[in-house]
Amino acid sequence: MIAFLEKIRMPQKGDTSKQILATAGFVLFGFALGVFQKWIDGTASNYLPMIFQQLDISNYFGRLALWILLGMIISVYSKSPLRASINTFTFFVSMLSGYYLFSSFVLGFLPRTYMMIWIVMSFASFFMAYICWYAKGKGPIAIFISSIIIGILLAKAFSLSPSQGFYMYSLMEVITWILGIIILYRKPKEFAVVLGLSIVIAFLFQSVMPYFG
Repeated sequence: MIAFLEKIRMPQKGDTSKQILATAGFVLFGFALGVFQKWIDGTASNYLPMIFQQLDISNYFGRLALWILLGMIISVYSKSPLRASINTFTFFVSMLSGYYLFSSFVLGFLPRTYMMIWIVMSFASFFMAYICWYAKGKGPIAIFISSIIIGILLAKAFSLSPSQGFYMYSLMEVITWILGIIILYRKPKEFAVVLGLSIVIAFLFQSVMPYFG
């Protein structure tokens, strides 16, 4: 997927049509992922494959870390900040469409309050993706944006509370944090700054929003 995104970032002949096809791909991928997520939610855990049970996939899909990672990947490998906004927004809207259409027509219920929260977050993703695109750039702004992303993923992977101690929340969220580090890796000296700032941001995030997602 990352190799595909890297290719569409480079200007080529017929680039506009490629970008349109890429956005259509994000729509289809998002819709399929939304249906898959709701299918997992609506299936008793003992009926899921053993690997899904061991990795707690159903709860993983319901938390923020995965969606932050996917939004970040789509953003930083888009051709421009505007394309990042469009691609990320269409991905999230189509994901929610698949999720709630499956919930309504297959499972027979529609949690409207919960749905509205995610709709608001999807619209916010349009603006966040625009900013996130610069995380792969150069200079202090790019370093700071990368630090925020990695810091939030770190906060979702580990408890950093002095009172409660250091421990891992979920193996899947640790893997998500590691993938974020790999994707946003830069020169060693700059990346040392990113990691240092990300720890500070993770502490602040858990202090302000300890139970969010």
